[in-house]
Amino acid sequence: MPTADKRRSRQRTRNLFVSILKRALRKPEKLTVSAWAEKYRVLDESSNFKGRWSNMITPYLIGIMDAFNDPYLQEINFVKPTQVGGTEALLNMLGYIIMQSPAPTMIVYPTDDLAKDTSRDRLQPSLLKTKEIAEKFRKNESKELALKFYGMNLYLRGAGSPSKLASKSIKYLFFDEIDKLGGASKKEASPYNLAKERTRTFTFSKKIFTTSTPTLKTNYVWMLHESADEQKQYFVQCPHCGNWITLVFKQIKFPKGEKMSPSDRAKEAVYLCQECGGEISDKEKYQIIQQGEWRTVNKTCSGRARSISFWLNALYSRFLTWEEIALEFLNSEGDPERLQNFVNSWLAEPWENTNLRTSEDLVMECQTDYEEFEVPDWAKLLTGGIDVQKDSIYWSIRAWGDFMTSQNIAHGQARDMEDAERIMGIPYRKRNGEGYLVSLTLIDSGDQTDRVYDFCVKNQDWVLPCKGRSAMEGNYRISTINKAGSAATGMALVLIDVGKYKDMIAARMLRKQGEGAWMVYQGCDMDYACQVTSEHKITERGKTQNNQIWVKKTTHADNHYLDTEVYAAAAAEIMGVRSLFLHGEAQEETVEQPEETKQEGSWIQGSDNWI
Repeated sequence: MPTADKRRSRQRTRNLFVSILKRALRKPEKLTVSAWAEKYRVLDESSNFKGRWSNMITPYLIGIMDAFNDPYLQEINFVKPTQVGGTEALLNMLGYIIMQSPAPTMIVYPTDDLAKDTSRDRLQPSLLKTKEIAEKFRKNESKELALKFYGMNLYLRGAGSPSKLASKSIKYLFFDEIDKLGGASKKEASPYNLAKERTRTFTFSKKIFTTSTPTLKTNYVWMLHESADEQKQYFVQCPHCGNWITLVFKQIKFPKGEKMSPSDRAKEAVYLCQECGGEISDKEKYQIIQQGEWRTVNKTCSGRARSISFWLNALYSRFLTWEEIALEFLNSEGDPERLQNFVNSWLAEPWENTNLRTSEDLVMECQTDYEEFEVPDWAKLLTGGIDVQKDSIYWSIRAWGDFMTSQNIAHGQARDMEDAERIMGIPYRKRNGEGYLVSLTLIDSGDQTDRVYDFCVKNQDWVLPCKGRSAMEGNYRISTINKAGSAATGMALVLIDVGKYKDMIAARMLRKQGEGAWMVYQGCDMDYACQVTSEHKITERGKTQNNQIWVKKTTHADNHYLDTEVYAAAAAEIMGVRSLFLHGEAQEETVEQPEETKQEGSWIQGSDNWI
């Protein structure tokens, strides 16, 4: 018979086995992500609030975290300012997965180095603070960018490693600060699309969470926001009138006093309810945020949404007062770079250069009393621009007068270059019957170059090829075509600093109709208006310096008519548009008096200062 010690040893072994078996077979608790966080999450020393997680610190995160539990939702996007807990929400979702629903998971960071630093300094210390997660961690089998837990693997990847993004099948995909990821290259799709492909195996159960401070409308987080099936904002109830409102920066009011310092002005900042005008104090803000709720402000699908986006600004942060927000804005005024940071990181809005902001409505306000194809009475010169595309050709004709006054008199699409030749050769007339021909047209030679060169050789009395350049000393420069075997060899090629001409168009578009203004004919179409204003100027941060560049407002926007207007403006400068006011008579050729062929040197006129 076994001794008493052996019986006790067997009993202990049996109890341990039963305990392990029960733990393994035990069903996970039915918790939401926010409930899991409040029960299990322990914050490390990097947090402002060490110890147990409390949903009351950032109540607006509850709805975002619990969207992860909606079985219908597959994509969750969070547009946020800095320091409101977006990364903490991600960590809570990750902890929930490890304990409640283990499956292959990947987090994508902008770079491999950031992924390694985050794994070592933030991710592991934060997760392993929770005892139940630490028990599941397989430390000896884990690597810096591949953490192993019982039941799942967690991969950390940098956006600059396409092969690593495309090598794993995953159910849960996270992007932290997605706007810092790069775009597509000539050889690879964008990091976002490459990683997203890895979730295809989990057709209906996958979850993709993206979060970032926005940068531009054309970058990831804002595009995901605009394309989401459902968009939500956080509403709070005014303590005075009881109406539900969203907190917006324009309702923070402070004195305009020119003799007051920004600090003194900010000290008097108050928030006035947009419904009743009641003043909401900082203390009341904290209270109403606790009772706030996410509400749908836009829904583009019928039935249940598959993708959802949440938008929040820094006004909801319990760590910021109205004074601090106002002071940051006042200190940013007059400094485009700092103002862009305020718009992105505080207001959580995409940046546009407000000094050169254009819109299709602004173009429509530039309509004159002159009809299409009609030359204005003040005009002295006609120039044209042609943008060559694979399937069509876009063209514009612009009339010019004294002091850079201009108006588009016609634009459209041609079937081919021969069609464009006929359009540019038509006489256009003033109301008194006087006829004018287009003096010079510039045509883009970046696409179908050989065909464009042949066309220019045939029509070199009125058209020249051009190419866009950046950071030139002047607005344009006359070069020479040097292409072996081409009939255009030796012909003039116009190199254009397109950014400077876009600056001119945007600035003059803002002027009132009249002398020096940029205008369009009566009845101008909306497609033209949208294309001419399809770009905006933003600050691009480089390694050594920041640059102001023009980019499309949205990725798929057409900008062909904007290009034609740039070419027409460059053609006008070549033809001496700046000196028109010195001449009493018209400078362009008329139908009655055809202009003699000009020498190339006579085109190189004008100064480099455009606006």
